[in-house]
Amino acid sequence: MLTELREQIRRYVVLPSEEAFTAVTLWVAATHLQTAWQHAPRLAVVGPAKRCGKSRLLDVITETVHDPLITVNASAAAVFRSITETPPTLLVDEADTLFGSAKVAEKNEEMRGLLNAGHQRNRPTLRVSGPNHEVSKFPTFAMAALAGIGDLPDTIMDRSVVIRMRRRRPGEKVAEFRTVRDTPSLHALRDRLLAWLTPLHAEAMELTPAMPVEDRAADTWEPLIAVADLGGGPWPGLARAACLAMTQHEAQQDQDTSGLGIRLLVDIRRAFTAEGNPPVIRTSRLLDILNKDDETPWPEYTANGLTPRGLQLLLRDYGISSANRRFHGDVQAKGFARLQFADSWARYCPESTPTATPTPKRATGA
Repeated sequence: MLTELREQIRRYVVLPSEEAFTAVTLWVAATHLQTAWQHAPRLAVVGPAKRCGKSRLLDVITETVHDPLITVNASAAAVFRSITETPPTLLVDEADTLFGSAKVAEKNEEMRGLLNAGHQRNRPTLRVSGPNHEVSKFPTFAMAALAGIGDLPDTIMDRSVVIRMRRRRPGEKVAEFRTVRDTPSLHALRDRLLAWLTPLHAEAMELTPAMPVEDRAADTWEPLIAVADLGGGPWPGLARAACLAMTQHEAQQDQDTSGLGIRLLVDIRRAFTAEGNPPVIRTSRLLDILNKDDETPWPEYTANGLTPRGLQLLLRDYGISSANRRFHGDVQAKGFARLQFADSWARYCPESTPTATPTPKRATGA
């Protein structure tokens, strides 16, 4: 049945890798045993642009998961009131309308909190309701798939099996999905999955599968690995290979993103050195040095190079910001103190110190 489900998914969408087909297949199957798991992995279906197949993949899995609850722009209150002790599978299309910009994401902070909390059991949300203003607990635990343009907030991506969709190349063909025509066969497969997995609920609860990863990644992938172990055959090996490859890919993505901030710290240290390590440096002078170095990414960071706003955003995660400072001639201007960077330089990009050459021991005669 897992193999059949994978081939049904392959019929309608082109995924970026065989590991992605494995992951989506196991995630769908795991929804039918949600109450057996300690964690409810998210499926983040993201792509860089329109027409990458994100919504089509969501169409297919909607017809095969357990009790789908699909929404485009529901409020957090409506969602958590729809989650019960036997949770549905939450499916959110056009998630970029919720988190696509800082301003929009700020308005939907409650939804982000709900999705983060619902990744783990026993993280209810509390609300005051009724004429007596009584405090009520609402469960949040539910598996969820979210599809949208661009990455989701980091805290959601960190709790997700991430499928990075791409547009199909010429020659890559898939079948058109028609609800009336194609849904019955997908529902039949869904019912067979349910019939297979339901009697295995108690066994699934006791499983502690050997994981190829640790920490949050292990929490997220454990239900998928457990389903693969229940399926047997080639699936345990396929699941662990997919887990390892896809988590390593996401770790590299994170490193590439955070690496830009570390690169900036290194280049700022170089700028201070070029100026003779003054105690303070003007923001305008710092940007001038950074934007004139063609060996760095800063001249092309935007159409105008690295701007004061861009500098502020990149340094925010390190707790560093500019301030009004006094310079030569009692001139006041925005700038940075060298001491502001000392802690971050030591933590994220320490300068290598030369290794002392050991003094050779004097040979002694026998």
